[in-house]
Amino acid sequence: MLDLSQPRHQHIAERLRANVIAWLGSVRPDGRPHLVAVWFLWNDEHILIFSKPNNQKVRNLRQNPNVTLALDDTNEGDDPIVIEGSAELVDDPDISTNLAAYLAKYGEAMKEIGLPGAEMAKVYSQAIRITPSRVI
Repeated sequence: MLDLSQPRHQHIAERLRANVIAWLGSVRPDGRPHLVAVWFLWNDEHILIFSKPNNQKVRNLRQNPNVTLALDDTNEGDDPIVIEGSAELVDDPDISTNLAAYLAKYGEAMKEIGLPGAEMAKVYSQAIRITPSRVI
């Protein structure tokens, strides 16, 4: 999706690695939009999000995998990054909030909210993998 030979795409990749919060947009079964702030991990190909298994976003994705992800910090509107893609629910015990990269990015925040390590993995046990298709 990203052509890292292009400066703008290099910038987007860096923002995907560095930003802490993104807004995930999904579609409810009745067609209404659903927007929620999420932690996320970018691996140069996919975006990984973890959720409680029965949250609205998970129910939405079971019906419609199309999503939009917008990075939270737009630099006062000067640097918006919005990604469209397709999400899949991943049921793989090796993919959890205990991934080294996820812990490096959010480990301290996980402790601050009282869900360190294995506790976070138990509560936010549903992995969501987003395959980007377009950057806006």
